[in-house]
Amino acid sequence: MLYAQTPAAEKRRLFRERLASGELLRFPGAFNPLSARLIERKGFEGVYISGAVLSADLGLPDIGLTTLTEVAGRGAQIARMTELPAIIDADTGFGEPMNVARTIQTLEDAGLAGTHIEDQINPKRCGHLDGKSVVDEDTAIKRIRAAVDARRDPNFLIMARTDIRAVEGMDAAIDRAKALVDAGADAVFPEAMRDLGEFEQMRAALDVPVLANMTEFGKSDLFTTDQLRSAGVNIVIWPVSLLRMAMGAASRALDTLDTEGHLTGRLDEMQHRADLYDLVDYAQYTHFDQDVFNFQISR
Repeated sequence: MLYAQTPAAEKRRLFRERLASGELLRFPGAFNPLSARLIERKGFEGVYISGAVLSADLGLPDIGLTTLTEVAGRGAQIARMTELPAIIDADTGFGEPMNVARTIQTLEDAGLAGTHIEDQINPKRCGHLDGKSVVDEDTAIKRIRAAVDARRDPNFLIMARTDIRAVEGMDAAIDRAKALVDAGADAVFPEAMRDLGEFEQMRAALDVPVLANMTEFGKSDLFTTDQLRSAGVNIVIWPVSLLRMAMGAASRALDTLDTEGHLTGRLDEMQHRADLYDLVDYAQYTHFDQDVFNFQISR
């Protein structure tokens, strides 16, 4: 009932233990707190919270328009609803190194298990669009050092995301990733890898966990978990997939309403009321009410 029973610090500790095991951890992207609970129910290892999804949820493009307050607030709502660790997208850290430091502590307070800071120029672009620009290595390093220095819980995962592959090539991506690890990054998110071989190269070059972004309609091929596991990838995210599925279904439902005037023919595509009530623990709230409000008013 209500929120997760596992404290945030314990989620982080358990997450870091599991990450150290070398297994591939699957983090589908949650687009709201209820979908995070569904991800947990389906047996996945973690929840990812995408900056693109948070922007889209506000009706905005993913170009750095969201604020730390908006991101942390939504992150807290999602993280508190599941026993799973949640990793959140912090874009470029919302400003200069001091802003990055504040971002880390704010996300810790929000109950997140980790975040990634990227090396794009602010305002950023979606990682799978053309025309990206990245900051110089010194600026990228300062962001990661600020994040690491600000961290209070050593189990809070600080991941460095680099977008340089699409700008300067694979060799530059490996060099940038190594520099960010030297600056203190716990893991690396190499964005827009072209093929499985590039993930293998990145994995071979680093001694920290590597994340693969399996976003649809982007620069990377959509590899299976078995393929990514064989390449040595440690975390895989599907950041926007559930939102895309939900919005696609919503669009089709609205078309049906417009043309037919009812949704009777689509009932089998809907989450049943009983399944929704089960997912939100409706029965537990009813029991709670009965236990608390069991008094009688004397006359």
